[in-house]
Order: sequence, then structure tokens, then C-alpha cells
Amino acid sequence: MQSGWRNFTSMQQKVKLTVFTPAYNRAHTLGRCYESMLKQKCKDFKWLIIDDGSTDNTKELVDSWLNKDNGFEIIYKYKKNGGMHTAHNLAYELIDTELNVCIDSDDRMAEGAVKKIKTAWLKARNKNYAGLIGLDADMNTGRIIGKGFPNGLKETTLGGYYASGGEGDKKLVYRTDVINSVPPYPVFEGEKYVGLVYKYTLIDQKYKLFVLNDVLCDVEYQMDGSSNTMFRQYLKNPKGFAFLRKVAMTYPTSKKRLIRDCIHYCSSSLIAGNKNYIVESPRKVLTVLCTPLGWILTTVIKKKCK
Repeated sequence: MQSGWRNFTSMQQKVKLTVFTPAYNRAHTLGRCYESMLKQKCKDFKWLIIDDGSTDNTKELVDSWLNKDNGFEIIYKYKKNGGMHTAHNLAYELIDTELNVCIDSDDRMAEGAVKKIKTAWLKARNKNYAGLIGLDADMNTGRIIGKGFPNGLKETTLGGYYASGGEGDKKLVYRTDVINSVPPYPVFEGEKYVGLVYKYTLIDQKYKLFVLNDVLCDVEYQMDGSSNTMFRQYLKNPKGFAFLRKVAMTYPTSKKRLIRDCIHYCSSSLIAGNKNYIVESPRKVLTVLCTPLGWILTTVIKKKCK
């Protein structure tokens, strides 16, 4: 019995994990993220912090942690501000572990999450999954964000989960070789946003995710976060949004979603001043039909941002 437990523990330790955290002027919240790392009973992981050009005291704060006996390795990398997707690009270049998971700078890793990830991956590792999909919960109420997973669901794609009625952000744990098998997030001059779902959509075409029906992250949405400023993001980053809508139109999860993405593609292209958007569209006829609605959406967006 003891020999069996030692073998299981040895296997579990071989599941190497990097938790990475993009941070931009989040020194006031990064501390609780750090505390949640300290509370992990299983400390066999790396914490990679990508500082996306912060102008507050993020560096000094992290430096103070580097001198402590944390029980896990902390890696700090500073880069010029370029937006969340560029921080992810750098993280994926640096990560050298089998698995990786992003915990945002204003969130907390749920209690016991590292052990849960490692234990689940031992069950899924040899079945060609892209990784794991787990749950987010509101750190103030403990309630699951959106919907949980249906009883008995063992595997899914991210797009398939939402297409079948799923709701709310989910925590994604990816194999590093899989996340790096698709192209990095593009960078458009003068813009700082490309939706992270771009990579996930491409991965969905080849792999499924193993369902881990447990909370991996406790979240809190900041009033100045990207989820709270979407209309302004549409105006500031039209090329990035148009790119994302093209990908969604190439791999639609439903007819309703296809039409919605096409309208947004038209709007973002019009805002960007791209006269060739119909030619560049993967759904040219639909794009022509949706253009009037794209003009209407553009007007609404501009009014919302006044």
C-alpha cells in the first residue's frame, strides 16, 4: 500500500505546471494572487509574472517576494506595454513545463487548485487532450461564474461547451506543446487587444479538453478591466477585433453566432477603414448582406463611447 502511494506521488510530481500572471498596474491586487500561491499545499509549480509595462510599484513588490522562501519558483519578466495578448505571447515563449494556466493579476488561485490540476491530468494525460477545463468562482460570493458543467460531461471543446448552452468564463489549463502548436497572437500597430479565444478556437479544431468539474480560480472583475470597457475597445482596436471575427466566421459554432460575428466583422472593418473587408472575408456573400447592420452597430458603438 505504501509502495503504491509512493508511486502515485512520484507520478504526480512529474506533472510540471507553470502558473502565469500578466500584470499591468495591478500592484494593489497582485498581493492576493501571491497569497493564493502561498496557500497551495502542493507547491511543485512555477509562478511566471509578465509585467506588461507597469508604471506602479509592481516590480518592487515582486522583488520583495523573490527574497523569501516561498516554496515555489517565481520568475519575473518585464516588457513594453502591448496588451494582454502580447503578455500571453511572451509567457508561451518562456514556459518550459508540460502544463500552463493563467491566473490574472486581480484573481486568486483556488485552494488546492495545483493538486487538483495534477491529479486530474494523471487521468487524462495519455488520451490526447489539449488540457483541462475547470471552473471560475466569484471570490466574494463563492458562486460559479456562469454555468457549471452538465452531469456526466467528461470532455468538450471550449466552443462546444458554449454552443451547447454553457455560460461564463472557464479556467483553461493547456499543454504547452499544444498552445505553441498554433500561431501566436498577432500584433497590430497602434492597437493593444486581440481576444485570447483566437488560440483556443484553433486548438478546438484538433483537440478536446478533459473536464475538471471543480473551481480552479476565484475571480473579481475590475471596473477598469477589459470586460468593463468593451465598447471603447471596439473603437481603439478595430483591426484586432476584425481579425478575431474572421477566425470565428471560419469556424462557426452556430448559424446565429456566425451572423453575429459577421455583423461585428463589418463594423470593426468599417471603423478600421478597411475598404477590402468584403474581399478578405471568409463569408463574402454574408458579409455583403450584413454590411448595413455593421453600419448600424458602428453608430451604436460610437454613441456609447461619447
